[in-house]
Amino acid sequence: MAVARVLLLLSGRPQSVSFAQSVCGLLGAGPGFGPWPTHCSLKRGRLVLSNRPFPDAFARLPLQRPPYCPFAALDLPCRTSGSELLMNRGVDLGVAIILQSSDQTVLLTRRTRNLRVSPNLWVPPGGHVELDEELLDGGLRELWEETGLQLPQGQLSWGFPKYHHIILYLLVISQESQRQLQVRIQPNPNEVSAFMWLGPNIAAAVSATEDGTETSTFLPQDLPSSILAVELKENGEAQPLVLPTSTLLQTTPTTVEDKERISTGIKFALGLWLQHLHR
Repeated sequence: MAVARVLLLLSGRPQSVSFAQSVCGLLGAGPGFGPWPTHCSLKRGRLVLSNRPFPDAFARLPLQRPPYCPFAALDLPCRTSGSELLMNRGVDLGVAIILQSSDQTVLLTRRTRNLRVSPNLWVPPGGHVELDEELLDGGLRELWEETGLQLPQGQLSWGFPKYHHIILYLLVISQESQRQLQVRIQPNPNEVSAFMWLGPNIAAAVSATEDGTETSTFLPQDLPSSILAVELKENGEAQPLVLPTSTLLQTTPTTVEDKERISTGIKFALGLWLQHLHR
């Protein structure tokens, strides 16, 4: 039997969450998409969440789900065929690294088109957290596997869901500049087809776009029309890519899953990163 990766502290006792349950619904987060303040801890590769403080909780973090999240509609018993099989699955745990350079840019990578999950999507480096793996260790491992960057320790789906993850975004501040990191980066062409460094002005425009709407609620007039990125050929060779800024401002489509855009989760994470910079 698979080990439960996400536990909820309900009535004082940690309980596992089945695949077809809404984590936010069980936490009593209420209607809407959040964010909701959530207390959490990580024990032996298991994430424990609660809407109230509890011993060993290491952080109080905002929990948010995207507007198209199918689990928002799964608070009622699932009547879909094969639901018994889904109920035997749990919620998985993932981590993403918001890598900030010393000159205040963050790294995004574009997933390759042939990946089964979220192809062609601009995301921060990340992936699954292995059992008994520390959160930061898992994030730095995924960063190394996808980009070749090794940092010293000192420094979703449409229709009925096929995947259910809680993703934790970790801000890692490097003492190296964007130029220094750029020299060492070696993207994995099996997972990454392009990468770019995003500054605060573009990040602000991206985080202001709202999925489920036609346009952003706030678009600065001085945005550049394009951003310089790096694209990988099939043989892994790097070449410059002039990416239209409008691509990064695309909202989540309702039908086409592989439309190039920035993920809803990273929009939320970029907003939190900007708050950190302002502080």
